Amino acid sequence: MTSVSDSVVIALEQVEVVPGRPEQNRDLCLRRAESAFAAGADLVVLPELAIGGYVVDPGRAREVAEPLDGPTTAAFSTLAGRTGGMVAYGFCESAGSGRQDTELFNTVVVVDGDGPVLHYRKLHLFDRELEAYTPGDRGLPIAPTRYGVLGVCICYDLRFVEVLRAMSLRGAEIVLAPAAWVGGYDARVPTVGATRHAESVIAQANLDQVAVVAVSQVAGAGAGGPATLGGSVAVDAYGELLAGPLSRTGADAAVVRVDLAAVRAARVRSATIRPREDRRTDVYAVQYRGETW
Repeated sequence: MTSVSDSVVIALEQVEVVPGRPEQNRDLCLRRAESAFAAGADLVVLPELAIGGYVVDPGRAREVAEPLDGPTTAAFSTLAGRTGGMVAYGFCESAGSGRQDTELFNTVVVVDGDGPVLHYRKLHLFDRELEAYTPGDRGLPIAPTRYGVLGVCICYDLRFVEVLRAMSLRGAEIVLAPAAWVGGYDARVPTVGATRHAESVIAQANLDQVAVVAVSQVAGAGAGGPATLGGSVAVDAYGELLAGPLSRTGADAAVVRVDLAAVRAARVRSATIRPREDRRTDVYAVQYRGETW
């Protein structure tokens, strides 16, 4: 791996995709990513299920599914190789050796010019997603990259506080969280500004000392999908907004610079306020795959 940069420029590409139109959506996402790289981005983040759209009907999901080594990974890896950047995107992944044992996963991949750097399958399926997708089986992967230690989760995962905590304690410095935020969890959804989804990201980034970039789909109801809420955000490791909330009604974008030294420094707030060291691990702990923090 090449040396780690001092900072990373991240583009939030909040797109309005059409459910069931993977070729059209892929072309849109590629254009948005290419423009972001041309404007100076190092890393482009696209929403959950950005390629096939937020599809929860099992039959429609099978129609838009593709394997990890399918056309989307090939296209984004080629773009990343040409620009020297990285791309995070969501798609419906088909996995299995034959038609009878094929499973579908709500997947996010982070690629560079050599292919996948991170491959994540959504652990916590939301509402009707349970009808179409298999719960993730790849844990919560993190990976050292030239842009710091990256982690990935998806949308509803953020409502489980163990997710960001487990990744941050294992060394994640930036967590990418593609999403298709919808209503249904909270008692109400504000019509403007930050939703409870974004408020959760802001609080947890501060408490876990990790930068978070959460990029949602938006306005899918107009194209036959659910009413995705937009409102994407980027937050530093103190819980301060770097960008957003983006538009709640249409496609939008933002570019932020994340200072990796500042992320690491956030773990010590003063000589006597050290959130990592102050944890009472003699009383409680976080376990992940047999290891304890």
